[in-house]
Formats: sequence, C-alpha cells, structure tokens
Amino acid sequence: MAEDVVRAWRPQIPGITEVLHAAWREHSYPAHTHDTWTVLIVDHGLIGYGLDGREHAAREAGVTVLPPGVVHDGRSVNAVGFRKRVIYLEPGALDDGLVGHAVDAPLVLDHSLRTRFAGLDRALTLREELAAESLFALVTEGLVWHLSGRPTSPREPATASTARRTRELLDADPTRPVRLADVADEIGVTVPHLVRAFSREFGLPPHRYLVGRRLDLARRRLLAGEPPADVAATTGFHDQAHLARHFRRLLRTAPGQYQRGGRVA
Repeated sequence: MAEDVVRAWRPQIPGITEVLHAAWREHSYPAHTHDTWTVLIVDHGLIGYGLDGREHAAREAGVTVLPPGVVHDGRSVNAVGFRKRVIYLEPGALDDGLVGHAVDAPLVLDHSLRTRFAGLDRALTLREELAAESLFALVTEGLVWHLSGRPTSPREPATASTARRTRELLDADPTRPVRLADVADEIGVTVPHLVRAFSREFGLPPHRYLVGRRLDLARRRLLAGEPPADVAATTGFHDQAHLARHFRRLLRTAPGQYQRGGRVA
C-alpha cells in the first residue's frame, strides 16, 4: 500500500451510525470499546486483534463482527499492513442476546454474506439509499442467522402476492422518495422477505426496478427538451451526477449526449 488512508462518514440509513474505510501499512490501536456493533471486511492483509481476552484474526475471507461494549484492540500482523471497510451499527440493529455468540466466534465465513456486505458498502459510498436499505436488511438477517446458530427459517408469506403488491406501491409514484421499511410495513412483511420475494418474482431487486422506472421517465423528459439538471430533480435522482451515473450504466452515454442525439435537425 502506498500510503495510509482513513475516510469516514455517516450515511442516511437508519440503523447505521458510521462507515469507515481505512488502509494502514503499520498500525496498532489500543484496547477500547464501542457502543455500536462493528462489522467489517478485510480487502487486503491481515488484522490481529484481541477480543475479550482472546486472540483472533480478521482476514480477507468472511465477515468479522465485534459486539458493543466488549474490549478489543487491533494491529498489523505483517509488513504489508491491511485495508478494511467497516460499518458501525446502532446497538438495536442486532439483538443483545447475540453478543456472547459474537465474542465466541467473531469471524463469519460466508462468501455470499461477504458479497452482500461489499455491495452494501458500495451502495453507501455512492449514496444509493434504497439499494443500501435493501442490502442492509439482508446483511443483518444473515448475521443474525449465523450468530444464532443457523436456525430453520420460519415459513414466509406468499412470494407472488408480496412482489405484486410491492410493485403496485412503487409504480404509484416512481419519483417519490421511498423506504423499503415503509413498504414492508404496509404489506405486513419484513424487508428481507420483500426483497427476496420481489427478486424471485421479477428477476431483480426492488431498488433496481425503481431505478429503471425513473430512467424511463428521465429519457422521455430529456427527449422532450428538459434540461438534465431539471430532469434529475423531477425523476427521483439526487442530482444530475446521480442521474448521469445510472444513465451511463444503462446506455453508456451521458444524459446530455442522449438528449442532443435525439434532436431533429
């Protein structure tokens, strides 16, 4: 690693207090505690740490979970240092009864959970709130499942009806700000079930569906001659840059170029 890097911010997602990206070539931090759950992945290197008097290692495989109120430290194990991504969760995001399980086995070896965590971190970095809310629900559900001993999943409500009702609510006004927790409450299901049901029925998660609807609206407004900044503001995107990022992902061109190409000479 060329140099030490630390970047932190607080996202606008209920249940998450802070996101931290850090890369250290050689660093040891003293024993301390947090009032939050600490969930992290290691992208490079190895972190040695003590937790409640026992030695552990956070490595590139899996997801590491450190519970609130439990003393831990950390250190570089070798000359290459380490790079990690951390999300701090409000104490109520996971049940207090899971603290002991996290102390006993803080490393969760689950590739799909790690992939979801990385996706959550990316969504938080890009300020994709709906995607982050969706992935946060799946990540916390996965952590609970592992820390509680992998219990048999309870029977879930009908998938098709949940998916169709969710789509109806999203289609009612695709441009309005929406939280999946509110949609799930209205239907009477959990957010993880809503996400799974929608993805199973329609082939993509609800946040991607909603972005697609917003892009359809944006394309029509652009071809009608509206300025890209105004289009972004009226179709549910944060700003013009947010619209442009999704536009390029879909069509490999910028909104302004798309608009100019659609004009008749």
